Amino acid sequence: MEHRISFEFNARFETLGEITDQVEHLWFVCHGHGQLAKYFIKKFECLNDGKHVIVAPEGLFRYYLQGFTGRVGATWMTKEDRISDIENYLVYLEQVFNKVREELPKKVSVTLLGFSQGAATISRFATQTDVDFDRLVLWAGIFPPDLPPLESRRKLKDKKCYLVYGTEDPYLTEDRIKEQESIAVQIQVTPESIAFGGQHELYEKVIQQIDNESVHLHHL
Repeated sequence: MEHRISFEFNARFETLGEITDQVEHLWFVCHGHGQLAKYFIKKFECLNDGKHVIVAPEGLFRYYLQGFTGRVGATWMTKEDRISDIENYLVYLEQVFNKVREELPKKVSVTLLGFSQGAATISRFATQTDVDFDRLVLWAGIFPPDLPPLESRRKLKDKKCYLVYGTEDPYLTEDRIKEQESIAVQIQVTPESIAFGGQHELYEKVIQQIDNESVHLHHL
């Protein structure tokens, strides 16, 4: 017989940029399957200018990428006990976000970004918690099919959404694109698509492009 128990859990996250009164922009970024936050966050060094703070939570499950030793990666969830995994990481993400957000100026703009598996993670965080944000970026990933339609429409209404992908991404199949389009219609969201010549990776110029748009909106 299966049982459940709740207990206090210790987890880590990474930050880039100093938390000061000069900060104007917060980027909350979720890595992909098999990555670690301490390496993933380095991809956002281009934003480290004194006016940005980047926060990278880490998937709660770590494992050896090959065999029983060597490099370690993290994942947000698996198909086993997935509902519990989702509930746990939403609580974790909300606590990380709130901890950093309360230390920043009130008028800071907030960008939520998820890469690959992290796209589904950040989508659930955006729609199934009370997080206040301005932009949602799904990079090399899509909205998960189990998003609650009504709640998602409410939370994403009037939010700027981006779908970013490399034109040579082997994971971006025609079926995945059709699935993304179907979910977007269901939750009444029309993301702005940004394509770049590359594979399953983050691209500094696109990060800066999205940031420049957010800076412009912030100062209107």
